[in-house]
This record gives sequence, structure tokens and C-alpha cells, in this order.
Amino acid sequence: MKTLIVEDSSTLCAIYQAYLEGTGLDIHTVETLADALQALDSLTPELILLDIELPDGNGLDLLAETSLMNPPPAVVVMTGHGAEYSEQAMARGAVDFLHKPFDASRLRVTLNNAAAKIQLSQQLRDLSTSRERLGPIIGGSAAMQAVYDAIDSLSGSRATAFITGESGTGKELAARAIHDMSARAQHEFVVLNCAAIPGGLIESELFGVAEGVRGSQQAQVGLLGLADGGTLFIDEVCDMPYEMQTVLLRFIQEGTFKRVGSATEVSGDVRIIASTNRDPLFEMREGRLREDLFYRLHVVPLRIPPLRERGDDVIALATHFLAKFCEAEGKETENFSDECVKELLRYPWPGNVRQLENIVHRVVLMTEGGRLPVERLSNFISDSDLGDGSRTSNGGFKSSSSPPGERGGFDIEPLWMTEKRAIQAAIDSCEGNINKAAGLLEVAPSTIYRKIQSWKASGDI
Repeated sequence: MKTLIVEDSSTLCAIYQAYLEGTGLDIHTVETLADALQALDSLTPELILLDIELPDGNGLDLLAETSLMNPPPAVVVMTGHGAEYSEQAMARGAVDFLHKPFDASRLRVTLNNAAAKIQLSQQLRDLSTSRERLGPIIGGSAAMQAVYDAIDSLSGSRATAFITGESGTGKELAARAIHDMSARAQHEFVVLNCAAIPGGLIESELFGVAEGVRGSQQAQVGLLGLADGGTLFIDEVCDMPYEMQTVLLRFIQEGTFKRVGSATEVSGDVRIIASTNRDPLFEMREGRLREDLFYRLHVVPLRIPPLRERGDDVIALATHFLAKFCEAEGKETENFSDECVKELLRYPWPGNVRQLENIVHRVVLMTEGGRLPVERLSNFISDSDLGDGSRTSNGGFKSSSSPPGERGGFDIEPLWMTEKRAIQAAIDSCEGNINKAAGLLEVAPSTIYRKIQSWKASGDI
């Protein structure tokens, strides 16, 4: 990473270079503001370590120039003149600051953090060339780009995966995409839905049954046997009986299992992908999900966002379903009216993609052609509203806990508000000294400055 050090002391330049030896940074040094401005064009640095007091000007003037670059570099300022300059630098776009003197460890940590911000910015820019779908999964929102990236990573791995998300978000589609993009794609993708099978039958379904047991004329292979070489997707794993979770854990660890009624060990090469529509940590604390199984499955977690977090994806999905069902039903319905589009975007979709698909299918069945009227869509949405407590009041995971209205009447404030009160209390107790407040809160002073700036920008202070 091209790194420019702007420091008027050649001695300090040499010291900083020594501090950063072995970091892999491509370091260049200048000692004046004029040379720094020239280096912006000739070098195009990605990371700048900037002294404020320079012989021919104020280093803060360089920040205005860096803001015009595309992409702008990450700037860390250095000063020995207190917090005033630091606050000005942060306000002008610096990502962090260092108070002189500082040691090698502090410099390395600060620049590593700045480099991480650069990488994050690059990832966000990459979203401009984002995918609109991945196999059968449709959606170009930022939330889905993160899902696609995770699927890409998982498809090249042999590790177990744990998919979380509300009912109807498409957890099985994600699991199937991981399988289809992996080296196991030529083998079977097998599904075990723990919520749909009585607990007493899961063992035989999963491991199979030996010949002669329960009157069977021949051995029953079981889902693990069917999935050999491929992938087993265990849907709603929190509904699996607790004692069965122990047996599943043993298979994941050792790769062997026994069919019901048999003492013979059977080997299996099966990748496990599990899912749940509940909060797995809550289920673990309540004793419904084994802690050791959770951590064995949770090697690579993947959260599928609810439809209400996916913005315009709802329109892309609705349009896809409309075309699909019009073709299937032999109808020529044109499209959604503008009012329908607004209604689709307004509604929170508690049943997620599955609910949207069902409603569009109903609309197609009940409409003879032309643009779909908002009244009919609204009626169908109203008829489909869930009243079974399938999601929490804030759209979170389904769990076995009491509904929101039965939690003792506690008022829950947003996390940012709690954080703001804590920071303000620390600043007040330190009589406005942000460095001391940061020490009390065990965060970097720059973190507090950033928070204050964001509150000012949003009008919260």
C-alpha cells in the first residue's frame, strides 16, 4: 500500500520508517507541504501520515486536496499541540490522529486501522458493480451483496456453515447455492427439516435403519447415506431433540455413524449446513441447543436479511414472481401499477420472500389482465397478515420467549442513544477532557471525536 509520510524532521521520518519496517507498506517521505502536494499527483498515495506543523504551511491544508482525489487516501494526522488540531483534522476528513510523542506499537496499530478502513471503502465501491442475482437468489441490494460474498467464500470451503434468518427469507436457497457452487455439486443436496419430522423419527431418517429392524426387509440408507460426497442441509436445527444433537456432533467430529439397530460404524463424507429462524444464542442459553454443537456448526455464520431490510429488492422479486406465475397460468397480466409498487415498498413483509411469492401468485390467479390494481393487492396483503407471533416487534428472530407485551413493561432505548449517554457522562465527569473520557470508556479518543461529529451532522446535538 503506497504510504506517504509528511514530516518536517528528517530524523523523525527515519524513526517512523524504522517503526513500520516489515509491515509491507510502500513508504515515501517528504518534509514540506509543497512536496506533499506534488506527491499527491505523482505518487497517488493510499495512506498518509501527516504532520500538522510544516515549515511552509499547515498540514490541514493538505486535507482539502486529498478530499478531491478519487478515491481519497486515508489520512492520519500527527500533532504535539493538543486536542484542538486533532478535532479540526477529524472534522476535515482525517480518519485518526496521533499525539506526539508515540511509540512503534501505537503507530502500527493506528495505521493498521486506517488500512482496514481503506479496504472497507474499496469493498463499498465494488458494490457499484454488484450482482443482481446469484443462481435462483434474486436481489441487488447491499444487504444481498454481503450474502453473495459469504456464499462465494463458503462454496470454496469444506467447513460447516450456520445460516440464520427469519422464516421465508430463503435459507434453503442459500444453502443450495453454496452446494451448487462447491466441489460437491455433482453429488446430492439432501434436506432434513427438523420441524417437520416427529422427534422420535429423526434418528432413523438421519442415520438409516439396519436390515431386520422394525420389520424392514433391507437396510434403509438414511439421509446421511444419501448425502455421501455431497451436502446435508439441516433446517431448523434448534428443533432437533437434544439427545440427537449429541449423535450429530459425533458424526461431525469423527465422520462416522451407526444405523439404528446396527453396531457397525459407517463412514460418511458429508458437509453439514444448518439453519434456524430463531436466535441460536438464546436457544443455547435456554438449553434447547447444545453449546458444543453450536460452536461446531458456527464455524462460518451466514445471516439472510429479512425482506424489509432489502429495499428495492421487493420490486425485483415481485416482478420475477409475476412473470413466473403469468407464464404458468397462461395469463398476460402486464405489470404492477405505480400504486402497487408503492404498496409493495411500504409493507414490512413479516413472512418475507415466501409471503411475497404467495401473494403475487394469488394476484395473478384473480386478475384477468392489464395493470394490477392496488386495491386487490392491498386486500391480499391484509388477508395474509400473520397474527401468530412469527416475528418479534422489532423484526428479530423468532424465539420461545414471552411476547414483547409480556416482558414486564420495560422500555428499551436504541443502542446509539445508550452509547451517546455513556459518552456524554464520561466527558462531563472529566470536565470536557476527551482524552480522559476515552480512557474511562476504554476507547480511542478519535472514536469519541467521530461520534460527536456524526451526532452534530445528524442534528442530535
